[in-house]
Amino acid sequence: MKKSADIKIRFLRKAKREDIICLYKDAGWWRDDFSKNLSFLDRIVKDSFCFAAAFRDGEMIGMGRGISDGCSDAYIQDVVVLKKYRGNGLGAEIIKAIVKHLRSKKIDWIGLVAQPGTEKFYKRLGFQKMKKHVPMLLK
Repeated sequence: MKKSADIKIRFLRKAKREDIICLYKDAGWWRDDFSKNLSFLDRIVKDSFCFAAAFRDGEMIGMGRGISDGCSDAYIQDVVVLKKYRGNGLGAEIIKAIVKHLRSKKIDWIGLVAQPGTEKFYKRLGFQKMKKHVPMLLK
C-alpha cells in the first residue's frame, strides 16, 4: 500500500451499521430487502471469526472478514474498499491483516470465492485456483 499514516486497519467486534451500508452500496452488494432486518449488519461483525476495518479520519473506508470454526479452515469474505480509495493497495492490506490474524490462531487452510476478473489480484497475495474443487451455492 502506498503508505498513508492516516489509514489504520483495526479488528472490531462492533461497527456502525451506516458504515457497512455505505461500503455495501458502494460495492453494489446492497439489496433493498436488507433494509427489512438491519440487525444482520451487527451479526456479520460480531459473529465473524474476525472483522477487519480500515479507517481514515474516523471514516470506515474498507472492510473484510474471516469466517471460521476457529480450529481448521477459514474463508475470507466481503472484502471491499470505497471506490475513491481503491488502487492503492488497501484491499491487499486488509486481506494480509486477516490472513495474519487467522494464521496466528493456527488456521492454515484459508480460502475465498473471488469475483471474475480478480484472479491476478488474489494470486499476488498467494491464493491459487483450486483445480479439483468447484465453488457451489445452494439455490
